[in-house]
Amino acid sequence: MDTGIQNHTEHFVHDISNPSALGLCPEMLQVAEEACRAGDFDLAVEIYSSQLADLHQPDRGLCLRKADTLARAGRIGDALDSYRVAANIQRLLPDELGLLVESIARTIRGKELSDHKTETSVSGRETAKTDTLDSKASGRSNNNGATSGDRDGSEEEECLDLFTCKLCKCLLSEPTTLECGHTFCKRCLEDTGVKECSSCHSKINNSLGEDGIHGFRVNVVLSSLLDKWFESESKSRRFWLEADGIWKKHDLANALEKFNKAVEIAPSICRLLGRRAELHMEMRNFSQAIQDADSVCRLKPQCPKARYTKAKALSGAGRAEEALQQYFYCVALKPDWTVVKLEAQKVLSELFSSVFEEDGLSAPLPSRQTGPSSRLKPSSLLNSLPPSYSTPGSSKDSSATLPKSGEGSVGTGSSSLPLGKADGQFENPKSLSAVLSALPCPSSLKRKGSTEHRHAPPCKHLRPDGSSSSTAVTTSSGVRQVPTELLDSGDLECSLCMRLFYEPVTTRCGHTFCLKCLERCMDHNPNCPLCKENLSESVASRGYSKTFLMEEVLQRYLGEELGERRKVHEEEMKELSNLNQEVPIFICTMAFPTIPCPLHVFEPRYRLMIRRSMETGTKQFGMCIADDVKGFAAYGCMLEVKDVKFFPDGRSVVDTVGVDRFKVLSHGQRDGYHTAKIEYLEDKKAEGDELAELQKLHDSVYDQANTWFTSLRDNMKSQILSHFGHLPTKDHDPQANPSGPAWCWWLLAVLPLENRAQLTILAMTSLKDRLIAIRRVLIFVTRKRPR
Repeated sequence: MDTGIQNHTEHFVHDISNPSALGLCPEMLQVAEEACRAGDFDLAVEIYSSQLADLHQPDRGLCLRKADTLARAGRIGDALDSYRVAANIQRLLPDELGLLVESIARTIRGKELSDHKTETSVSGRETAKTDTLDSKASGRSNNNGATSGDRDGSEEEECLDLFTCKLCKCLLSEPTTLECGHTFCKRCLEDTGVKECSSCHSKINNSLGEDGIHGFRVNVVLSSLLDKWFESESKSRRFWLEADGIWKKHDLANALEKFNKAVEIAPSICRLLGRRAELHMEMRNFSQAIQDADSVCRLKPQCPKARYTKAKALSGAGRAEEALQQYFYCVALKPDWTVVKLEAQKVLSELFSSVFEEDGLSAPLPSRQTGPSSRLKPSSLLNSLPPSYSTPGSSKDSSATLPKSGEGSVGTGSSSLPLGKADGQFENPKSLSAVLSALPCPSSLKRKGSTEHRHAPPCKHLRPDGSSSSTAVTTSSGVRQVPTELLDSGDLECSLCMRLFYEPVTTRCGHTFCLKCLERCMDHNPNCPLCKENLSESVASRGYSKTFLMEEVLQRYLGEELGERRKVHEEEMKELSNLNQEVPIFICTMAFPTIPCPLHVFEPRYRLMIRRSMETGTKQFGMCIADDVKGFAAYGCMLEVKDVKFFPDGRSVVDTVGVDRFKVLSHGQRDGYHTAKIEYLEDKKAEGDELAELQKLHDSVYDQANTWFTSLRDNMKSQILSHFGHLPTKDHDPQANPSGPAWCWWLLAVLPLENRAQLTILAMTSLKDRLIAIRRVLIFVTRKRPR
């Protein structure tokens, strides 16, 4: 049982015209309603028939209740008889025919599934093919919580390929890549006024540039690729967009001329044909609109929008019967499309009225029935209901009463539904009942697994002269494919490194580069390397997102080349992450283990060095002071990056802390900054009597350092505390850290010593020698301090 129809009935029950009429039993009617809710439609029909038989005059509301119940049971022919009895009493309103429309569409949909299951079982490939129809019947929620039935039906299920704009569902025209990395048509972004990306929901920055031009720029590389790979469709799309622009200016004739050129170039684009059909309808060229809509239905038989367009064209041409047929097919494909159901109900209401108005029919009153059915009691019926209202009923005629395709006199094309004269009996084969019950399930509605002939768009578009061009292939599923003869890795090369794009990013000005290449250029100049447009905003936010479409194209069509490119990149990263063989060296100041060392980075070479240390995951580099002979000193300290803050002009403040000491074994350079092969330093361990003596010396020097710091003036202490923090506590084991106690390095950093003197102490691998050197410095600075 169709849940949607059940819920519909529970919310809408026709009122009895004359509740006090002699022969009506309210208890019996209540039992009938309970039977409907329980799914026992046969019992409800029997009760309604019994009640009607007991009346001297048929009650219109009761006739409609019976008709609705028969429709829900799938007995369309019997339901039509009851509907027409009610129509003979008073014209049927469109709202009263909702269940009939849903039931007919449900029967078509059910028959289609039954036929398909038979075909798949014969072929030995039994698969679940009902997912698509179930999703259509239940509706899908969009981001705003609305189901697909609340929309106009244009968002029917279809496979969107890489090169389709998600906004207009057409080939990308003037592709524009947003800061988030997703690509859409430029006109779609400008005309629809979207505020956020439909893929990732990030906000769209469409501010005007300095020259007043709109902020959306065409992706230069993607635009040229689409024109090359999809030459015919791209040209057709341009004519199509021109036609839409002219149409908005109400110049319909010139708009039609542009549409004709577009269709001539690409005759198999369903949306283009549907759009031209809409223009024909506005120009009241209904015959041409019907032709275009019929072409779309052949190309995409499962497209509800195509059926709806054809129905509107037929309705405009005055062919209401054929329009009703298309409405039924449309509702069968998209059961929750409310607008179409209302249209179908309206047309069906007019057809019911035309039968009586044109033919002068009068519905004969049903004869009074006798027998047990007219004497059923409510108490005896309640016990016969199923225990759960959700249990589906088993009607004797619950199977589809619609004949198979070809049995009726109605075709699937544009043939007219015969509404002939009736002789007053509803069983007349030329009555409205016979016409609607003969409505077939067209072969064009078969699922994709059907073995019957299906119309598929041609694999290649033809030029106007009929010759085949070397253009992109469109598969039978509508997915565009790029032919191998048009693929050229040279079209996807970065203009900076002259290699295949790796992690391609697109700037606001529409140019595409490798991420690493662009970042290196931004280290030197915050302008686009090609057009010189200022990109300071992107530099400040580091807002580089990979261009997803470009990345997917590389993976799908140039997978081997991309694999080689990735291998080269990984080897470079592996080499950069080796902190023994090639350590990046920052030549600036003295640094010590455990001591913070904030840096202001502005030179391009050091911007690159810091970024690479972050990308490799090491987050470390060496710090040395300058040396006039070798470039930098023979000893230094490794720094670990804790935080980086970027400024709009590319400068940055890097918060680091000292980690380990090292000795330089050899000097080198890489991409403008210094490197070194190093050896890490550790203090020698003392044991026995030496350890006891070391412990005593350690405690003595610490107390001496604490006394010196305490005796400093308040302003000096405040400056030291703000830069280096408090004096670290004394370690119980002075040899626990390979570099020695942290307080020694804190003290060495704050003592007024020259860099060379500090470097000498940093290079010591004996804690005893370091403590003795510090004690001498403390004695010296204490004596020199003004009294």
